[in-house]
Amino acid sequence: MADLLPPLKPIAIKERLSVLFIEKGNLDVLDGAFVVVDKTGVRTHIPVGGVACLMLEPGTRVSHAAAALAARAGTLLVWVGEAGVRLYSSGQPGGARADRLLYQAQLALDPVLRLKVVRKMYAVRFGEEPPARRSVDQLRGIEGARVREIYKRIAAKYGVEWKARNYDTSDWDKGDLPNRCLSAATACLYGVTEAAVLAAGYAPAVGFIHTGKPLSFVYDIADVYKFETVVPVAFRVAAKNHGNPEQAVRLGCRDIFRVTRMLERIIPDIETLLAAGEIKPPEPPEDAVLPAIPNPENIGDAGHRG
Repeated sequence: MADLLPPLKPIAIKERLSVLFIEKGNLDVLDGAFVVVDKTGVRTHIPVGGVACLMLEPGTRVSHAAAALAARAGTLLVWVGEAGVRLYSSGQPGGARADRLLYQAQLALDPVLRLKVVRKMYAVRFGEEPPARRSVDQLRGIEGARVREIYKRIAAKYGVEWKARNYDTSDWDKGDLPNRCLSAATACLYGVTEAAVLAAGYAPAVGFIHTGKPLSFVYDIADVYKFETVVPVAFRVAAKNHGNPEQAVRLGCRDIFRVTRMLERIIPDIETLLAAGEIKPPEPPEDAVLPAIPNPENIGDAGHRG
């Protein structure tokens, strides 16, 4: 009977559910598929290879079998804070393949292609085409001026006294309340963005506008969403003068990420931004290690399942 069925094949990444959050449960393997068991013993099955990325929130435990199955099926495991507002660690896929990374690097290393991508990032972020015949450095300066004006406008909207964006990472309490809220909010945004970048198989350090930092590309992508999502949250919290503003900001960011479905948007948006370089993404090499499905050969009697 088994010979009449087609062989199992991995599901293409583009056809998978992009991200699935798991919290307060044990991720294990049962009957060859992922299963989440909550504290009451209720089991929730997750189709093997049907998800590109599993986001493991606080309260999640992962078995060795689940980690091994994720590696074979090409599913990225990412350990995050609640709703992805922090990123603590991640597994290998899609960083296990280099085709997207090489595509990203080719765009970043060619000055002409890089400028095209930067101009697209500017257009998406501000809703208009950037001035013609400007270099990346010139566009970066124009962007900085516009960003300062946007900060002023949003601060005025929420009635917050605003001087300038200023913070000291070595002395968190030194900054004023609005800057502390903004730092907490952008940290949340960077966590969500880094998770998406890793899940898609790109390199966080290979940036276009930002360069020379471990998260340059994360900053590039996060800036596209910053003023739509986390900056209003930060100023809203600063205006109410909460007793624990950092916690209030994290909760606000968690909610806005869920409402705007951030993680579902980031990966397609990255592809759109990089497509502005107008070069064809490289095909994966023939010897590329693709997501694997467990060996179909049985190791026991008929009906045995490994």
